[in-house]
Amino acid sequence: MFKPELISSLRTYNMKSFFADLSAGIIVGVVALPLAIAFGIASGVKPEQGIFTAIVAGFLISALGGSKVQIGGPTGAFVVIVYSVVQQYGYSGLAIATIMAGVMLILLGILKLGGLISFIPYTIITGFTAGIAVTIFTTQIGDFLGLAVSGMPGDFFGKIKVYAKAIGTIDIYTSIVATVSLAAIFIWPRFNKKIPGSLVVIVLSTIVCLTLKKVFGFEIATIGSRYGEIPVGLPLPKILSFSGAEIKELFPVSVSIAMLAAIESLLSAVVADGMTGTKHNSNTELIAQGIANIASPIFGGIPATGAIARTATNIKNGGRTPVAGIIHALTLLLITFFLGRYVVYIPMAALAAVLVSVSWNMAGIPAVRELLKGQKSDSAVLFITFFLTVFIDLTVAIGAGLLFAAFFFIKKMVDISTVREYGDISDGLISESEGEKPLNVPDGILVYEVLGPLFFGTVRKFEIAVERAGVEYRVLILRLRHTNYLDAGGIMVLTQLKNACDKKGIKIVLAGVHPQPLKLLTKTGMAEKIGTENIFDNFAGALKHAVKIRD
Repeated sequence: MFKPELISSLRTYNMKSFFADLSAGIIVGVVALPLAIAFGIASGVKPEQGIFTAIVAGFLISALGGSKVQIGGPTGAFVVIVYSVVQQYGYSGLAIATIMAGVMLILLGILKLGGLISFIPYTIITGFTAGIAVTIFTTQIGDFLGLAVSGMPGDFFGKIKVYAKAIGTIDIYTSIVATVSLAAIFIWPRFNKKIPGSLVVIVLSTIVCLTLKKVFGFEIATIGSRYGEIPVGLPLPKILSFSGAEIKELFPVSVSIAMLAAIESLLSAVVADGMTGTKHNSNTELIAQGIANIASPIFGGIPATGAIARTATNIKNGGRTPVAGIIHALTLLLITFFLGRYVVYIPMAALAAVLVSVSWNMAGIPAVRELLKGQKSDSAVLFITFFLTVFIDLTVAIGAGLLFAAFFFIKKMVDISTVREYGDISDGLISESEGEKPLNVPDGILVYEVLGPLFFGTVRKFEIAVERAGVEYRVLILRLRHTNYLDAGGIMVLTQLKNACDKKGIKIVLAGVHPQPLKLLTKTGMAEKIGTENIFDNFAGALKHAVKIRD
């Protein structure tokens, strides 16, 4: 059910909570301004479109979301997709794809599929996040060095070729501003962790560059020189129209946007839960994200999602209810009204430094390093996802990552699953309900133990093992105490085994059957074929029954 956290939070709301949310919301709003501008520019749209997104989507995500502290807006994760879509289809194509993605997110929430996002392996998330970080970095090389470039392509190698051709146009003053700004962003937290370094750098670099221009005549590219004036306030809503052909063409793009929005927003909500000790409603959060992404293009915005860094800033500054997120959006709106005309003086080099620092933080070097110390399969999934994100496409990267992760998981299950005869069982004990007792198997009875799931991946092992069941055995006991999972492949091999044993006059008894296998055996009719009287939850009962039916 759709239950925005704002409603439950207001039931116990008081002035103390309001002042805490007010302080946190204002701080996050100020922090969000340069990031919204930077992400808008990096995405290939106008800087004000990033601000519109932060205001509209940020307000709706907080007001309607399933997290108490989530801050929404444009994020670095979308830069790759948005830039590519804008280059290929223009802003109108991006707006249509974003609205379609919003509808998909609402459907995911209504169908209560929010929990499925948690099944995406950590290796895939780390890989595509690192890949996005590299892509963001490559988009900022031109502004960081002051290169004279135009017509920047969307693909990685295309960007590198353009930069290589323009390497002789490096502007020394721009490079100095960018380098000093980047260094300041990383050094600043040593002196003050409350005020973000990105905000300090934007303000100081703007003042310095204006002074240098006035005193010495140094010209450095700014938002104004690149994009012109920044509109004051929000634009009027615009209803978009689109055709069936456009929907069909942009459907794959919308899936990518929806998938990324769902993953990042719920990942941010999980991080927030860990910091606050609360629990978000994933389905309500997806519905709110969907509504926000439908509304954002109507006001000229771009895709939005939960922003981990801004959410963490909100929490660290005392924000504990959705009111803080609403105040963050209103703060941005007020800034555009009263200070918007000064945004045009921000140097592009300083924004490039902000985005380079964002890409560094997104890269997750410590997490990558830890994963590389682990299993080779995890490293393989990480690298596959990373390289496909950088060189091909984010959707392809996630799809391929999931495919390889599933393959390696199945291989691990097959490797750890074994089927062995009693003579190979080392413990030789009955360790089920009646306690541990020596295992003594009479003549004419063969015992096989299945260790691990009996599914399509382990069927061949099972087949090879039970082929040893000759006519000298009149009863075959399958001990399933370590088999918690059974699938259609396991049912198939049990059917084949049953048919083979029937021809030889051998009876089958199942011992130590867990609930999931028993449920599937019953549902498929396999329990009736074997005989419910031949299925036991412990080995002792199965062995006594085997002795009885042997004679």
